[in-house]
This record gives sequence, C-alpha cells and structure tokens, in this order.
Amino acid sequence: MDRLGETHDDRGLKNRPIEDVRRVPIPPHLVAVLREHLATFGTADDGRLFFSEKGSVVPSSTYYRVWQEARLLALPPAVAASPLASRPYDLRHSALSTWLNAGVDPTEVAERAGNSVEVLLTRYAKCLDGRQDVANRRIEDLLREYE
Repeated sequence: MDRLGETHDDRGLKNRPIEDVRRVPIPPHLVAVLREHLATFGTADDGRLFFSEKGSVVPSSTYYRVWQEARLLALPPAVAASPLASRPYDLRHSALSTWLNAGVDPTEVAERAGNSVEVLLTRYAKCLDGRQDVANRRIEDLLREYE
C-alpha cells in the first residue's frame, strides 16, 4: 500500500518500478563493517538495517538528534559549529564528492548513486575544489604516453 505524505513513504527506488533493485559494489573494508553491524544488531523483521527498539522505523527526530550528538563528538568544535555535514543526508553528498575527487569515472559514480551523469555533475561537481593540479598531472601523464 502506498503511504504518500506520511513521514516514511513505503516506496521503491525513486523514479523506478517497485520491484527494481540497484546493485552497488562496495570496497571490502566497508563490507566488513556492514557484516560486523549485521552480526551485532541483525535486521528488522522486514529487513531494514536500522530500526527502533520495538523493531519499527526509526523516527527522523531520533536520527537528527543522534546525528547532532555524533557531530559534536567527531568534529573539531569550529567545524561542528559550521553547517558542514549538518544533516545525515549530507553523507551522500560527501561520498559522491569523495568518489569524484578520487578520480572514479562519473558514469560509475552516477550509476552507483542512482543518478544521471548530468544530475551528478550539476549537483556535485561544485564540490571538487583544488583539483587543478591533479587534473593537470593526469593530462600531462596521458600526453606523455603519445610522445
């Protein structure tokens, strides 16, 4: 049943059929973290990774409160006082920007993120700061191959 307008909509992937899935390869280190989490906490009856003590959906207010507490513990005071990573969803922006900064092909990043390359580059390319030296080095290395 579609519950549009409720706090947690019951739907599939955005703009995709309900039965559609998106496979996202992840590095072995993150697989280990995920397996450890599953071994420690398991999943909710419906398969969700994060759930309340009663096994239901975690309220967004709880996510927000825990996120704010974690920021204070993890970030230096000046950064914690800034808008950097002010919402849990900012982790997505950070991950995609990091992948682009690492030189991962934008087509691969877009596929993993479930975005088009156009959306990816429109939204995340502005996060690529100070990469001119890396870009110049890569271009020079490529051109040297043709000498």
